[in-house]
Amino acid sequence: MISANSPLATAVSALATAKSNLAPIPPRGYRNLGFRLSSQRFGPSEMDLVRKVTRGCFGDRAGKGWMVEVESMGGEDVFDAVVAAEAKVFPEHLVIMVNGIVGSAADWKYGAEQFVKKLPDKVIVHRSECNYSTLTFNGVDLMGERLADEVLAVVKRWPEVRKISFVAHSLGGLVARYAVARLYEPFPKMESSGLSVNHSVQSLEQPYEDRIAGLEPMNFITFATPHLGSRGHKQLPFLCGLPFLEKRASQTAHWIAGRSGKHLFLTDSDDGRPPLLLQMVNDSDDLKFISALRSFKRRVAYANANYDHVVGWGTSSIRRQDELPKINHLVKDEKYPHIVYIERETTDDFHNKASSIAGDQTTDIEEEMIQGLTQVPWERVDVSFHKSRQRYVAHNTIQVKSYWLNSDGADVVFHMIDNFLL
Repeated sequence: MISANSPLATAVSALATAKSNLAPIPPRGYRNLGFRLSSQRFGPSEMDLVRKVTRGCFGDRAGKGWMVEVESMGGEDVFDAVVAAEAKVFPEHLVIMVNGIVGSAADWKYGAEQFVKKLPDKVIVHRSECNYSTLTFNGVDLMGERLADEVLAVVKRWPEVRKISFVAHSLGGLVARYAVARLYEPFPKMESSGLSVNHSVQSLEQPYEDRIAGLEPMNFITFATPHLGSRGHKQLPFLCGLPFLEKRASQTAHWIAGRSGKHLFLTDSDDGRPPLLLQMVNDSDDLKFISALRSFKRRVAYANANYDHVVGWGTSSIRRQDELPKINHLVKDEKYPHIVYIERETTDDFHNKASSIAGDQTTDIEEEMIQGLTQVPWERVDVSFHKSRQRYVAHNTIQVKSYWLNSDGADVVFHMIDNFLL
């Protein structure tokens, strides 16, 4: 329920009154909404609030409601204002969407709109913009710190939210992994005197109710994210798997992408420490990277099986090269035509994998990262735009960065939303 004293309650109240005063106007005026707001029944402060909250919103063609984009420092919040006004219940699930390298909040505009259209009473979507354009060259750690600060500000702004999920594209997935480690909070479970033996045993095994930014973590979803970095064989596909080009790229990446380039190619060694991405596959004293990931109910990696010239299939799906599905195993889903393979890893699966490689003492850095990240189970969703005219921009099509250029990825976005854990 919406707190009576919260800023949102005032905004929703003003929107509800505004809706009751809507009057049709000719198409030339207020083209985005198709309606005029009457100011006769509002005081100046109420009208200012309505103008502020409805800035950038547009009307649903069916006349069902308004999708509101509230501009704020570091991004935009998107939610259905009419549902909140009529039901007097604000969505409790906060979805943080994170852009990739040289990106901005606009990259997730289509995805955010579809979220709110399909789940209008369930989610509020925040499109992050604390790391945009050349700020994405500052390094995964610095960007992760900025994102963590931004998330805390959003949570403070919307005190009604109770759950949190992250949806990130490309480099944004690494930034989100760093941020959730910074936001991770283990809370002791409350135990009652009437617990069963089985429940007591379970409590001993899982002694904490984990929180991210004080909220219940639900979904952690990445799209074409280089989880293993970009230095491995075929992890940067446009280099065609040629060893001398891959070696040269590792040596020069920082010239183009700054500290982020060093992090992606694991050439950083700040204060003599291991590369940051290698640190991020295990818990440390101050940052619990794996515990933070484990706290989410689901972890999902969407990966392009081909035509992604920026991020390889193995690094985006957290697999070894010999674990990638064979072409004859790929399937076609009529509802989601570009989803070609889904692998749901269970707890038993990754325990079995861990035991099978426990005796291997010749682990290289990529193998070490795979072993670290697979301490928790992942759902892997493989995507192929092989027959699409947009296949050569698959890295952006998978998230529908621009509907005009990347519309064929819409079914991938719908698949994510339809399987989203609420």
